[in-house]
This record gives sequence, C-alpha cells and structure tokens, in this order.
Amino acid sequence: MKNNDRKLGDYIQPVDVRNSDLKVSHLLGLSVEKRFIESIANTIGTDFSKYKIVKKGQFTYIPDTSRRGDKIGIALLTDYDEGLVSNIYTVFEITDTSKLLPEYLMLWFSRSEFDRYARYKSHGSVREIFDWDEMCRVELPVPPLNEQQKIVNTYNAITKRIQLKQKINENILKQGIQIVQNFVGNAIYSNKTDSEIEEIKSSLPINQKMITIKEFCMNTKSGSTPSRTEIDYWKNGNIPWLKSGEVHNNVTVETEEYITKKATEETSAKLLPENTVLMAMYGVTAGEVGYLGIETTTNQAICGMICNSLEDAAYLYFSLLQNQKEISSLANGGAQNNLSKELIENLKLVIPENISELKLNVLVRNLILNTKELQKLNQLKQLIVSQISKR
Repeated sequence: MKNNDRKLGDYIQPVDVRNSDLKVSHLLGLSVEKRFIESIANTIGTDFSKYKIVKKGQFTYIPDTSRRGDKIGIALLTDYDEGLVSNIYTVFEITDTSKLLPEYLMLWFSRSEFDRYARYKSHGSVREIFDWDEMCRVELPVPPLNEQQKIVNTYNAITKRIQLKQKINENILKQGIQIVQNFVGNAIYSNKTDSEIEEIKSSLPINQKMITIKEFCMNTKSGSTPSRTEIDYWKNGNIPWLKSGEVHNNVTVETEEYITKKATEETSAKLLPENTVLMAMYGVTAGEVGYLGIETTTNQAICGMICNSLEDAAYLYFSLLQNQKEISSLANGGAQNNLSKELIENLKLVIPENISELKLNVLVRNLILNTKELQKLNQLKQLIVSQISKR
C-alpha cells in the first residue's frame, strides 16, 4: 500500500432500504459504461416491495462479474433523486463526504485498472462474485478534499465541453439532412420496381437526375481482416484498421486497432482515402453510415464509397443518412442482418445539377474538426482518470 492509499472500507457503508411501501416506482439498471439507465426489463407482475431504493449520491454495483466481459457494473446516482434497483445489487454510500467525495470515488471506479482488479478478486464456482468484503479491501489514494474537488471540477469541465461538441455535431447532421431534403426531397430510392423508378425519374425537375451509387462514385471497395495468427500483420501496426462495429453514422478520426504495412501488401486490406463514405454491411450496425476523416483500412463488412470530390462525398454522406433506416431495413440473412456491396452500389441516387451550391462540404469539414477535438478531449478525460492512481 502506498503512503497515501487508504482502504475503501474505512469510507463506505452498505445501504439496504427496501421499497416496502411501494412509494418508489422508477426502476433503474446499470450499463457497462458505468451509468444508471432506464430499465427495459419486463416488470409485469413484479413485486417491487423487495427492490432496493438508491438515492442521489449513493452507489450501486453488481457483485456478479462473470457476465459483463471486462467491465464491472457500478454507478453513482446523479441524475435522479431516487430510484429502484434489483435486490441482488449492492447499494452503498460514503460515510463522510468531507473526507471522500462521491464524484472522486466514481472517477476511481471508472479506471480500467479497477475493472481488472475486481475481475481478478472475484471468486466462486458457478458465478464469479466481487463481494462486499473485497470491495472494502480496495485501496485508493485519498488526497485532501480540495485536491479531490479540483480533479472532479477539471473532469466535469471537459465532460461539458464534450457534450457541447457532440450536440454541435448532432445539429450539423440534422442541418445536412435538411439541406438534402429541401433541394431534392428524397435522395435515395431502394426496394422499388423498375416501373416505379421510371415514374420517379420522369417526375424529377430538369435540374435533377437519378443514377446508381456505383455510377456516382469513382470507386467502391470492401476491405478484409488480416489473419490474426500472422503476428507480423498486427504487432506494432501503425495503419488504422476500422471494424464495422465502429461505424455509427459518425466521422472516423481514429480506430480501435492498427495493422502493419505488410498486412496491406499481402492481404485485401487496402487503404481508403480521407473523405471516403462508408456503410456497414453486416450485423447490428448494417446500414449505418460513416465518413473518413483519415486514411484507413477496413474489414470486409464495410463498403467504402470513394467519390470524385469532397462536395460529392458530402452529398452522398448526408443522402445516405437521410435514408439510413430504410436502407437498414433491406438487410436480410440468417444468423445476422446483411447488406451486400452490390445492393449498396445499385441504390438509386437523385443528384442536383450543381452539388457544390449546397455547401455540404463546409458542414463535413466542421464535423471533422469537431470530431478531432472530441478525440483529444476524450483522451484528456482518460488521462485525468489514469493519473488518479499515480498520485
């Protein structure tokens, strides 16, 4: 134990208040992001009198750590005055907030090191449990209260900045979709018969035309996954490699994984240029759209659409976003939802005579700049959290 480390058990106590009078009805769950969420459980016929009440400023954690991967379900209640949680969860509170701030402790719990520690200390034959005794044995630095508050304030300021930037990006996406709507109405048509397409074409204004996405783009590509058993494809890689699960109607400025130059030379994982428009083809994200703010390779479950200009790429991006739900509904398959590259290429796209007049490229540039700032802000948040254990 470091000189300034303390046993968490000296600062916390369990809370077990049941909803016996049924006055509380707001049922909450815990997410792997360590937040309280609205419960989606079927509660018909449930006896809520046995559920535990958690109040603002109190913590809840799930002792069973065997079903949530590497994350521990734990959260501090801040958004509600009170709520209900399952009686198998553990509710606890800080005994003296003049010595340990709840927000500071939550930052400590947010560290990946805590998740690893809790998983390591979990025990049991059928289920692995991180019990109350183990929680009390957790060691953490407890600096003076004013220093704790300074750390919390800095973290909260960065969080607010992130929320602001995210809101700006949401507004930019809405603005881009609205511009497309105002100029051409519906930009993409799918699941239409040939006669229906011809009828739509004949009704277009003289300054608009309809072509396929393949005709509109310079090129379309899908990537590949280099063999995981070939160490030289992954070790010390510095070339971004994007998975379809990372495509969430967003701009990509970083990836979770990287591959080597050798992988691009010996496999089908080729670099896509900046300003490529993406669409996820498989799984739960099938039909979701992305935009590259960097050069990257991708896996085989992503269709990359390379356009002739930034203006064209921006128009295609917002047009696909406008019709994302409809395109996603075309996904079909057995074990998972699938779109094909050919299906995406053959989607019908209505384009105006002069796309550059829409100024959608300006919106995309702002999206990229905002997303790069968000990347730096999130890195700074993680740095603050990681530095707590080094104090």
